[in-house]
Amino acid sequence: MSWIEFARESLKVEANAILASGSRLNDSFERALELLDACRGKVIVTGVGKSGIASKKIAATLTSTGCPALFLHPTEAMHGDLGILAMEDIVIALSNSGESEELSAILPAILARGVPIIAIVGNLSSTLAQKSTVCIDASIEREACPLNLAPTTSVVVAMALGDALAMTLQKKRGFREEDYALNHPGGRLGRRLTMRVRDLMRSGSEFLPIVAPTSPLMEVLSEISAKGAGATCVADETGVFVGLITDYDVRKAFQQYGSNALEKQAQEIMTANPALTLNRDQLAYEAMRLMEERPRPLTVAPVIGIDRQCQGMIRIHDFVRAGL
Repeated sequence: MSWIEFARESLKVEANAILASGSRLNDSFERALELLDACRGKVIVTGVGKSGIASKKIAATLTSTGCPALFLHPTEAMHGDLGILAMEDIVIALSNSGESEELSAILPAILARGVPIIAIVGNLSSTLAQKSTVCIDASIEREACPLNLAPTTSVVVAMALGDALAMTLQKKRGFREEDYALNHPGGRLGRRLTMRVRDLMRSGSEFLPIVAPTSPLMEVLSEISAKGAGATCVADETGVFVGLITDYDVRKAFQQYGSNALEKQAQEIMTANPALTLNRDQLAYEAMRLMEERPRPLTVAPVIGIDRQCQGMIRIHDFVRAGL
């Protein structure tokens, strides 16, 4: 067996174990889901070693999808950190063997508080399984480790079951994209879910290129150059948008009229109905896609209000600079 073949076999072992755990889901999973949905406190996720690492990930996933959760290390719990556990909370405990000394040591204190315990455990006859309120079967045939020793498959299955709980709870509670965005304001994902056109557009007399319909071409060129947007809006005296002039429109005017193009007014060379106008409240990522996903991608687009007021302009480079 080549190394690639061995790697594929390892992945196959873990993938099959996840599928097998899914086929074993029963009323216990539904009961665990009900307990989580009814929880009015926080979820405390705990485990030791590799199960502890998986616990941290599950806590993070729950928290990011609308269910406040914390990781509690069993050893630290025995030395004061158990104080974070309140009666309205719920505990999710991970252990392959179900007999971890550190975990077994804190079970009496958890039970004394009357806090429900959801066990994700590989041994249904273990101490943890027997003392838990609900037990989810995370047993496996073997680890992906060639010595069948290093926690690999067992951790992957436990984490997958934790994800299944979190995702099902999210679905049950009707957690929306807007809710998700509130918890993810940072990074590219956060920007795509929260940033609006108004956050990136050029606006105000200092930055927004704008000319009158009767402005001569030299004035149009001066405004485009001064504001550095590669285009200018055309608006009447009340600020109502009437057209857009891009660098392409200027080149086309010179090709069509030659030197006589300098005698033309903005209203004679503008595009009265641009291919796309944007709303300031649109998601910036959505606006970027509208500009890009066209037979001929747009480099600039005007931002127009419901009363046709010229509110701003945005370039494709503005999206790129913002990291979208």
